[in-house]
Amino acid sequence: MLTIGKQLNAEERLSKAIVAVMGNPKYTALAGVLMIGEKTIDDEIPTACTNGRDEKYGRAFVDGLTDAELRGLLLHENYHKLYSHLTTWKHLHDIDHMTANMACDYVINLKIMDDNQDGFAKIPDGGLIDEKYRDMDTAQVFKLIRKEQEEQQSAGEQGNTPQDNESEGDGEQGGMAESGGLDEHDWEGAQSLSDEDKRELARDIDEAIRQGAMAAGKMGGTGNRDIDELLQPQVDWREVLREFIQTTCAGNDYSTYARPNRRLMSQGIIMPSGISEQVGELVIAIDTSGSIGQEKLTTFLSEVKGVCDTVKPDKVRLLYWGSRVVGDESYDMHELDSLVKSTKPMGGGGTDVNCVTQYMIDESIKPQACIVLTDGYLYSGWGSWTCPVLWAILDNQHAVPDEGKAVHIKSRDM
Repeated sequence: MLTIGKQLNAEERLSKAIVAVMGNPKYTALAGVLMIGEKTIDDEIPTACTNGRDEKYGRAFVDGLTDAELRGLLLHENYHKLYSHLTTWKHLHDIDHMTANMACDYVINLKIMDDNQDGFAKIPDGGLIDEKYRDMDTAQVFKLIRKEQEEQQSAGEQGNTPQDNESEGDGEQGGMAESGGLDEHDWEGAQSLSDEDKRELARDIDEAIRQGAMAAGKMGGTGNRDIDELLQPQVDWREVLREFIQTTCAGNDYSTYARPNRRLMSQGIIMPSGISEQVGELVIAIDTSGSIGQEKLTTFLSEVKGVCDTVKPDKVRLLYWGSRVVGDESYDMHELDSLVKSTKPMGGGGTDVNCVTQYMIDESIKPQACIVLTDGYLYSGWGSWTCPVLWAILDNQHAVPDEGKAVHIKSRDM
């Protein structure tokens, strides 16, 4: 119960902010997400943090905020939860935790600023805001910051990186948390959740988004493009992967009516299917420019290996690439059982898939099909291919290849 007639303490002010945000029509769709997890005031937290489910707010920090700033901080933490930042971008954290924190915050804060021109919520001092990151997602911002850092270092400015500037508290970006950005990000806490807790959290957030969108629609609320994207039905990437491999790697040495072509049976057409005692080479080209984490790579390769156990290609070749091909591993059919455990991913700067097609030409590699695992942020287009290609695109719904077939994958679905 809120205290009347005296100054509110941090717990009471936080409760007041929650009620205010949930009662604001423009945040009706977010109300369900605000109800997930525990919200506590902590004397040891310097600013605020979330593990993707629970939220903690520093008492001294809350006491120093205006009501509008506290509402902005509350929105900030819950946008981290809404977009599952602590799981989706864990691989970026593993590369550079401070830059990952900054990238997440830049994306969130622009949304909050745009939605609150009326002053209802405000980003507290120290929040990272920069117009040059508008219409970018976290991975794009992360890559741009890293690129700027590398350019400054190559120019002899190692002591003046974006992180150094911002940690000094200059300009509108001053006063941020030591971890980079307005708040702390509890990546370790997110990973410490049990597998069942993670699955339950994903279900809870998905249900909260759907219920919130329905409530907003009934109340005549305006559409939210980000919520709409989260509600789009997702194609099972595993099924797409399996269908692609089975279709492109099916042998056609001879045909038989004993196994009719299932793709035509639905149309009432009975045609023979191709049979081959041996299938050609399958190339898996993996973007290791810093976008694909080890856990996701293991999941993806395990799925590929499972399909290959059925299709039985003559050979599976793994190509690791960035601006050039930095790793080439070849596995015969009898070696596939060791593929996932024995592969040694190699990193490479840049993201230019043309290096893959050129490498295959130079090395006379003529696969029956190629699968490219990437985040889709490519420097020089989608390349020119002489074989069927499937693009497995991670966390980038806006990437649209101009050649081949694409399946979009969300990190939380891996």
